[in-house]
Amino acid sequence: MSDKYRSMIVTAQPESAEAGAEVLMKGGNAIDAAMAAALVQGVVDPQMCGIAGFGSCQIYMPKKGVHTFIDFHGKTPGAARPDMWEDIIEGETRDGFGFVLKDQVNDLGYQSVTTPGSLKAYHEAVTEFGTMDWADICAPAVAQAEEGFYVRPHVHYWWTSGSDFGRADVTDRLRFSNTGRQAYFNADGSVKKVGDHVANPDLAKTLKMIAAQGPDVFYQGEIAERIAEDFAKHGGLLSYGDLKSYRTTRHDPLAFAYRDYRLTTNHPPGGGIMVNEMMNILENFDLADIGHNTVEYIRIVAEAMKVATADKDNHVGDPAFYDVPMDWLTSKAHAAEAAERIRNGEKHHVERIGMEESKQTTHVAVIDADGNAVTMTHSLGMPSGVITDGLGFMYNGCMGVFDPRPGRAGSIAPGKARFSSVCPTIAFRDGEMKLAIGAPGGTQIAMGVMQATLNVLDHGMTMTEAVSAPRFSATSDIIDLTNRIPRYVQRDLEAMGYPVVRSAKTFDIAAVHGIRVRADGGLDGGADPGHDGVAIGV
Repeated sequence: MSDKYRSMIVTAQPESAEAGAEVLMKGGNAIDAAMAAALVQGVVDPQMCGIAGFGSCQIYMPKKGVHTFIDFHGKTPGAARPDMWEDIIEGETRDGFGFVLKDQVNDLGYQSVTTPGSLKAYHEAVTEFGTMDWADICAPAVAQAEEGFYVRPHVHYWWTSGSDFGRADVTDRLRFSNTGRQAYFNADGSVKKVGDHVANPDLAKTLKMIAAQGPDVFYQGEIAERIAEDFAKHGGLLSYGDLKSYRTTRHDPLAFAYRDYRLTTNHPPGGGIMVNEMMNILENFDLADIGHNTVEYIRIVAEAMKVATADKDNHVGDPAFYDVPMDWLTSKAHAAEAAERIRNGEKHHVERIGMEESKQTTHVAVIDADGNAVTMTHSLGMPSGVITDGLGFMYNGCMGVFDPRPGRAGSIAPGKARFSSVCPTIAFRDGEMKLAIGAPGGTQIAMGVMQATLNVLDHGMTMTEAVSAPRFSATSDIIDLTNRIPRYVQRDLEAMGYPVVRSAKTFDIAAVHGIRVRADGGLDGGADPGHDGVAIGV
């Protein structure tokens, strides 16, 4: 949507966008709106995100001289060990974003959970950069939890999507806990369908406690004690000590130049470094002249994706535990060498064992009338299925992405954050913000965000056009195409020797949401049509 709005919010769920818009109407700033929306997202999309999740949040406040990231990645519990699952590996996901182990111990249940950071990050953002009281920010989520929600199309789509290449079936995640069985299923055992009401009164009670007492009740108070007791009883890794010692990470944005733009994104273990590297490579090509989604365009962009993916697999981990060669990975020289190989027709190779990956994440983007901006991607990863009796929220399942083989960039270590493709990004031109963008979508996040960003910067699309254009991806030697890319393009790629997999989906490869600042100062928002979201101007 576009008009001369002074403020705008875009999220993947209408209820959360409404909550954020109402905060803006009451005089709250972009940070207030984003965090109120995020808390509501955890109520109405309870497997995509929540207070027991993780993520990355970019905050830009030009009048206050603030430009920072709050990173709140899930951290490995202290009881974890690098070799604890080494002898039960069954496979690696095809896109390199997770491992399948015997009995799915890293994917479903109590051992799959990392120490969550979402709630702490939401609170820090509000208390340091917002203008409203914490209890008022929580109020829309409390009200929504008391009301319950009606199953939307994308929620139902995911609930009924089955299993993927060795992962736990989604219904197994939903029915793992007593709360899940009561909330998400009908009396006959069938999963609720579009339009059915979901009630979870325990979540309302938990959110009321958090509204009144702040995050301390979750990290070192009554809720923390109940979490620790539940995990100890069921053989989980997470402990009271893990919760009490959890800290978010602050850093300045990772900034890079692309043509006459300056982009800012997150540092490892976030996925911004992949966006940086891919766009460095693609800067060596006249993409507008080549033509959007032509055979040559897809070949070039897919090869850039493969280079960045291989570099991520081999060189990117938690910088607190692994020496990431940032200068080399983000250098224009490294990109130019890759671009020359692509220009010469070289096909890059990405090592894989096989299989695929799930996508449980969501996004919120806000720009307010003062030019403040928030772009935040938060998630449960592959949701663990675990809901502690009486608490109502599902925990993340982030242990599934750690490499169970010791001695690697993504190997398990106590306190270590997993790599995540989340990459909330802002683009500037001549010092003025032009774009705030991000996406859910597992390892495809960086691929979707990068393509939609190119759509705006190189191809002059509106935000709605940019998030709606068909996308593709190459996170292995295979090029994945969505179903609106013509089959004659696919045939030409196959004739060039590329293995191609065509998705039946019309919208896929992450679900990009963003806000564009037009030349006249108006705001132009786009919510990915593949999800249920909306852009609301205020």
